[in-house]
Parts: sequence; structure tokens; C-alpha cells
Amino acid sequence: MKVTDIASREEFEPFTKRSDWKAIGYITFNWTFIAAIFFGVSVWTNPLTILVGIALLGGRQLAFAALLHDCGHRALFSQGWANAVLGQWLCAYPILSDQPRYAAGHQKHHAFAGTRKDPDLPNYQSYPISRERFRRKIIRDLTGQTGWKALRATWRRGQQDLAKAPWNGNALAGHLIMNGLLLGVLIAFGEALLFLMWPIAYLTAYMLIARLRQVAEHGAVPDLFDLDPRKNTRTTRVRWWEKLFVAPFHLNYHLEHHLQANIPCYNLPAFHRFLVARGFYDETEFPNGYRELYATTVLS
Repeated sequence: MKVTDIASREEFEPFTKRSDWKAIGYITFNWTFIAAIFFGVSVWTNPLTILVGIALLGGRQLAFAALLHDCGHRALFSQGWANAVLGQWLCAYPILSDQPRYAAGHQKHHAFAGTRKDPDLPNYQSYPISRERFRRKIIRDLTGQTGWKALRATWRRGQQDLAKAPWNGNALAGHLIMNGLLLGVLIAFGEALLFLMWPIAYLTAYMLIARLRQVAEHGAVPDLFDLDPRKNTRTTRVRWWEKLFVAPFHLNYHLEHHLQANIPCYNLPAFHRFLVARGFYDETEFPNGYRELYATTVLS
């Protein structure tokens, strides 16, 4: 059974409707949350608040990745220019990403999910894995080894782009501008040193959280090489605190996203409930939280 077998185009239409106000609200919420984290650490500065702040900032960086992901699908805003410009400057550049490049690669993931041509397979094909092996991955993430590797790759791509088109600009300039503005704001408030939390979060917490999210979406699924998204992709039901880190902006509804990639993230929960009510998931299991998922499925 396909998702198109259970509903008409008219029934799907409300879920694909874009709301510019919700899109603006999501981006504003994320920047406000980031400001609140820096403010909280500035008021109560101690090792514990700094560590908590870094962890929370890693979750907010993943939230930016979720928003630029939707913009890459042209699904967050109703206008193409808003997805392209706001998604790039307010979501992608702060986390050293480049929306056009990301979108091009991500479209291949959607096109080839469920096959051996999926370009993201190396990230989750080996799961389930042993706890010891997974522990080593966590150590690499939290010690910055994974992040440093990603940072060097970003720098190399930027240099290559600059060599090809020196007069057209490139993502490196956007990265410097947006992160420079963040630093400038903190300097204006006399908290320049707190900026270090941002790159440290990127190099450590963000890399770990991104791994947990990606493996949850496609790792140790019922059948990674079945074209049915219910077999090769997973949705995880999450608790409120997991939304702060691994599942911001309904990122946990990944199965629904693969079924209809043009549905904006703010409509995914309603789409999930609709599919449940129609019996589309009668034989599909949804883990209750990432702890249960990793303990019972992802780790052997």
C-alpha cells in the first residue's frame, strides 16, 4: 500500500500548505533561544552552566540544520526567495553550511533511499553496532575529532569554490559574516569570551546530536534496502526534553518527511496523526524516545 492509496490529493493539500508566519516564528524562536542561553550563562557563569549551555547550543545548531533542510526542499516558506535567502543567511551560514550544496546532495538521498545508491549509506549502513564501537564514536564526537574533520572539509570546499569563481562570492564569506555578527553582539554586551561556546558546541555537541538523529532516522531499520519508506526510514516518538536536543522542530517525524518531502516541518505531527488514523501505520512500530531506540534496536 502506498500513501497515495489512502487519501486524495485534496486531503493531502492542507498538510503541504506553507505558513510564512510559522516559518518566521520558528527562526525567531531559535535565535531567541540562543540569546537566552548566552544570557543565562553570562548571569550564572560557572563550569556547569557553561557545559549545559554548550549542550543546548548544539541542539540549537541542529535546529538550524532542520530549518535549512526544509528551506532546501522549498517547504518552510511559501516564497522561493525566502527559502533561498533566509534559509541561507539565518540558518545555514551560522552553522557553516551552504544550502544549495546541501540541498543538491540531500535530493540524491531522497531519490535513492532504500537502494545501495543512497549517498548517505555510510552514515548508518553498519547499524546495529556494538556498544563499545558506538562508545568510540561518541568519544570522537565529544573530543572534537569529528567536528574538526567536518570543519576542514568545509574550508576545502570554500577554497575550491573561491578558486572557481573568485568574483561570485562563496559560502566562506557568509560563514564569516554571520558568525562575526554573533561575536559582535556578544562583544557589545561585554561577553566576548562566551562566543567560544558557539564553535565548541559545533565541534562537539552538535556532531554528537547530529549523529544520534541521523542513525535514529535510518539505522537498524526493518529493511534498509526496501523502497517502502516504512521499512527504510523511522519516526521516533519523543519526550519534551528530547526536542531540545535531538528532535527540534519535529525532526523526529522523518518517515513522514520521506513519504511527502514537500510537507513543512510544522505540519508533520498532524500528518503523522492523519496516517495513523487511516491505518497506514498498522504494522509500523514507533520507538518511545531515543533511549529506548538505542537500547533495543541500534546497539547490539
